[in-house]
Amino acid sequence: MPQTEHTEYYSNILGVSLKVEVTGHYGYPIIMFPTSQGQYTQNHDFHLNGSINWFIEQGKVKLYNIQTIDSWSFYDDKIPPKQRIRNYERYVQFLIKEFVPYIQKLHKVHRVAVAGASFGGYHAANFAFRFPDVVSHLFCLSGAFSIRNFMDGYSDDLVYFNCPREFVRNDEAWKYKHMHIVLSTSDQDICKDKNVEMAEILRIKGIDFWYDERKWIGHDWPLWRMVFPTFIGAYFS
Repeated sequence: MPQTEHTEYYSNILGVSLKVEVTGHYGYPIIMFPTSQGQYTQNHDFHLNGSINWFIEQGKVKLYNIQTIDSWSFYDDKIPPKQRIRNYERYVQFLIKEFVPYIQKLHKVHRVAVAGASFGGYHAANFAFRFPDVVSHLFCLSGAFSIRNFMDGYSDDLVYFNCPREFVRNDEAWKYKHMHIVLSTSDQDICKDKNVEMAEILRIKGIDFWYDERKWIGHDWPLWRMVFPTFIGAYFS
């Protein structure tokens, strides 16, 4: 089994420490996000990490499963939508200004990979499309590309810039030309239509991507465990 460490990273931007599960001893850094309101250990607990054990043990990749703040942003219906999106934007700023620079320095790299399934796929995709200069690979497994459904009709620039299905349409394609983009779904995936739409947005803009659609399997961990090793193997073998 790969070595696993549980640690915390204090964020000045958020004013709290976020938990991080580090898996592996060496390799290219992949920042991973859990599904909706999932614990930072969720990808380990449901064996998504374990599906790529070979690549971790061989020192090809090293995983950083980071805690999210879903419960005090999008899923907190006790605060107004304006506050939800502002809380989430602080988390995004924590990633780009604090956590990613820490990983860059630690691994002596400029770019990192990001990955996640379901709402974790949203987190990964949103970060990758917001900050393409620091992301080399996006592994979006059954992800979504908009958070309008959490906003109760509220709209502002922060909402727009956290909806990749909207802002990527209007962005300059050259920003994404270096990135390896994987959109993974299945014929029975509740997020299939969202992935088909995002793939079409990228296709129209001339941005290269890998659209992978599996058959006879739904939106759940068996799908994600099945496909993740294929994608990691394609780029890090």
